[in-house]
Amino acid sequence: MTEAVTEQETVVEEPEAAPPAGPSLHQPKRWLIAAGEVVAIVLLAWLAVWCWNRGVVKLSYPIDGHDLTSTRYHGNWLGTAVGSVTLAVILALDAVRQVVLAVRTRPQKAADSGM
Repeated sequence: MTEAVTEQETVVEEPEAAPPAGPSLHQPKRWLIAAGEVVAIVLLAWLAVWCWNRGVVKLSYPIDGHDLTSTRYHGNWLGTAVGSVTLAVILALDAVRQVVLAVRTRPQKAADSGM
């Protein structure tokens, strides 16, 4: 007995439609985010100065008519100051990014109409 050879049909499925595009880069709320980040930067800078001043302590001892002055450094306060400055710099970079995205990119409709 021989078997009959049959051709198999190839079924080609249609590709799925692309999902709807997400929000565009131009969003007015980016100004609000950048403003909030600027407020956070100011607070972090103030915190850094305050922590640094608490971390450096000058001690003065009168010995034989002379003042012996020494400086004591508290690592926990200095580390907090450095950490807050680092976070402020990161937020500053992101604030610049938010402002550039809010200003530079226009919606596609406005770009097409030549506004």
